[in-house]
Amino acid sequence: MRASSPFLCFSLVFLVFSHGAFAQLFGFGGQSAWQSPRSFAGPRGCRFNRLDALNPTQRLRFEAGTVEYYDVYNEMLQCAGVSARRTIIEPRGLFLPQYNNAPSLLYIIQGRGIKGITFPGCPETFQSFQPESEQILTGTAESQSQRIRDEHQKVHRIKQGDIVALPAGVTYWCYNDGDVPLVAIQVFDVSNTANQLEPRQRSFFQAGRHLSGQQTYETGPESYETGPQAYEIEQQAYGAGRQAYEAGVRPIGMAPLRGNNIFNGFDTQLLAEALGVNAELARQLQAQNDPRGEIVFVPGGLRMLRPLRSQEIQQQEFEESMQAQEQFGESWQGPYNVTANGLDENFCTMKIRTNIDRPSRADYYNQRVGRVARVDSQKLPILNLVQMSATRVVLQRNAVITPHWCMNCHCGMYVTQGQGRVQVVNHQGRAVFDGTVRQGQFLLIPQNFVVLKRADPLQGFHWVTFNTNQNAMVNQIAGKLSTFKGMPLQVLMHSYRLSIEQARRLKFSRRNEYTLFTPRSPRTTLLDQ
Repeated sequence: MRASSPFLCFSLVFLVFSHGAFAQLFGFGGQSAWQSPRSFAGPRGCRFNRLDALNPTQRLRFEAGTVEYYDVYNEMLQCAGVSARRTIIEPRGLFLPQYNNAPSLLYIIQGRGIKGITFPGCPETFQSFQPESEQILTGTAESQSQRIRDEHQKVHRIKQGDIVALPAGVTYWCYNDGDVPLVAIQVFDVSNTANQLEPRQRSFFQAGRHLSGQQTYETGPESYETGPQAYEIEQQAYGAGRQAYEAGVRPIGMAPLRGNNIFNGFDTQLLAEALGVNAELARQLQAQNDPRGEIVFVPGGLRMLRPLRSQEIQQQEFEESMQAQEQFGESWQGPYNVTANGLDENFCTMKIRTNIDRPSRADYYNQRVGRVARVDSQKLPILNLVQMSATRVVLQRNAVITPHWCMNCHCGMYVTQGQGRVQVVNHQGRAVFDGTVRQGQFLLIPQNFVVLKRADPLQGFHWVTFNTNQNAMVNQIAGKLSTFKGMPLQVLMHSYRLSIEQARRLKFSRRNEYTLFTPRSPRTTLLDQ
């Protein structure tokens, strides 16, 4: 026993060191929520003195869909180091494979479809085989094994309310197999340390191309609607824009877009040799004569190997129930695993999506006021790699969300339905935004700026927030677990020159409410005390 003691001690020290080195190698294994994975985004002159609710300023129309960009030159977005775009894929439309220089989160606003993400080094676990009868007819029968017809990595079914995580540099594509347009908002964190190019979003296309003279134009605040009617509106807008373009009308300040996929820059013969194909096929990859753009129409529908839809739904429900149980168990600790042993979950088996739109999945729910659902690295471990998180909020009519600020990140707010009044106040106590934010608009809320929101009395107010930290921390001013609730009455009295009764009223008026508040008049508040 004595002889084995030094060896045992050495083994324990080695394991501890290895775990720490592994976490340090990947940069986020033991990272605290207080730490930021981002470099400073903008120039030191960024002061966020004025914020604006943004509409898309540029729309690119392709064969089977549209991509709309929020102003990439907006000073506040540049300062925060984020960019956003909205994608509309028509039924049987295929969003061609691409990868980006920055990680992003995707929220499905409407519709359903199939999402494919190709992780490097992962096996093609989905395989289909040619039947023996076909092998005999084609003269390709094999004695010991069947001939593989196709194999590919796992594909994921996505639907309205899903948050999808997309790491930087990973190829992804999307197909709309539904009956209505698939609409998604995507937010990129270009100041993330994963991006070592310039501080702006770049897409590297693996197929398709942009044509010289691709239609681009500004969109107004009412340019987007959800539902089947939106498809007809989009078709009419595109037809009018195309006629104007053919007539020689060009949008002011917008230059025609030019670009090709990554294969176009290679020598055709060298590319053919590298891929083991002939020169004609290599030229086909370069898409020099392909007029379809980034989103193409698949006439007969896209055929691929995937489980039956009923099986996929059952699997998703099982995963979501397991995820709910995990919230009460051990938290995620390692860079690639759930149970902290470093082996259980890696790139190839990581979940990339979770749904935050179901009322049953809400972290806080009040039938009269609304609900809040958060997704962070504890619920979706791949967010430790993407280093972003999201929050879904549904406010009923006239409801109010407590004044609060984000402690460790910037927040990008996208309105999915209705509208509401929003006020944002800076460190000088000055309102840098005070106005109505409507459906389809995007508002940046800088770190530590205090925000107050109230839902419209007729439409309510629904939005999703994209956070630039995988574990966003929010500090609330009023209600349960708030700043006011945590302070002694004497501190409140002397800070605001209040009487003891006034301080007690300030501290306890919302004592039974958390995050979302019912609308109350000052007179009602006095009667409740």
